[in-house]
Amino acid sequence: MESVGSPLHWLGFLAFVLLMLALDLGVFHKKAHVVHVKEALGWSAVWIALAVAFGVLVYFVYGSERALEFYAGYVIEKALSVDNLFVFVVIFTTFKIPQVSQHRVLFWGVLGALIMRAIFIAAGSALLARFHWIMYLFGGFLLLTAFKLARDKGESEHASPMEGATYRFLVRFLPTSSTLDGSRFFTVQNGRRLATPLFIVLMLVEVTDLIFAVDSIPAVFAVTTDPFIVFTSNVFAILGLRSLYFVLADMVHRFHYLKPALAIVLGFVGVKMLLMEVYKIPTAISLAVILLTLTGAVLLSIRRDRKLNRQPRSEQEVPALGSSNGTQRPA
Repeated sequence: MESVGSPLHWLGFLAFVLLMLALDLGVFHKKAHVVHVKEALGWSAVWIALAVAFGVLVYFVYGSERALEFYAGYVIEKALSVDNLFVFVVIFTTFKIPQVSQHRVLFWGVLGALIMRAIFIAAGSALLARFHWIMYLFGGFLLLTAFKLARDKGESEHASPMEGATYRFLVRFLPTSSTLDGSRFFTVQNGRRLATPLFIVLMLVEVTDLIFAVDSIPAVFAVTTDPFIVFTSNVFAILGLRSLYFVLADMVHRFHYLKPALAIVLGFVGVKMLLMEVYKIPTAISLAVILLTLTGAVLLSIRRDRKLNRQPRSEQEVPALGSSNGTQRPA
């Protein structure tokens, strides 16, 4: 099947993304404010609706197979991003970033993530077009990631971002103030221009997404190698990440079975990549497996959470601040 996405379609999609980002920061969030759950739910619904509508557009322009590939890539990216939200919670908590400033950090973090994703996807597509055997390398990498995710018992969950190499590098080579200056990334003290802790947090968010992209982008290549479909599915999932954060930040630790579900999904797409020359698993089956696995994890997590809530308080598991089943890697 030929690659889709004419230059006009690429330009149109990029213009749409820039328009939505401009409306987001310049109109709807022009004034810094605390994003409440109701507002975040509304924006999450908007981004999901736009993704669904875009998938319908892909169906009418490129056909059902490409539409299924878009939805499968979107669901994979969205599911993996939920696990990544826990890291953001820990970073914001560690540096005591006020809620009023968190949206600005996530906005610029998402903008940087979109640029990095574009570079990653362009490089991955070029490599796959020239060296088809890299698909097997991606598949093996995803199986290894799934194995590590399944074995992880959460020993690294309480690691502080301040213990990571990125933080140590930044504070060593970048003049930094010890206090926040509102929502500014830079401030001036005693005639010196200094980075604020908010800028350090932004850099940690960017590096976290960079690490996250190493896992997620090969997973999307398992369902489609078309750069236009890979990029658009990634973009829609990332654009909705900020709103999703404010919806799930206080409840992400309740997703008890998210990590094993993600391990199953990554393992499945890894096997799919390794078997492509022998048997190509239909995209519809891939999407069904992914959705059923993630839905089952959510339902089992809700059941367990209700069971814990029915227990006497002294018998409940009391997680440490910010604990989660997500995999945290200090940036």
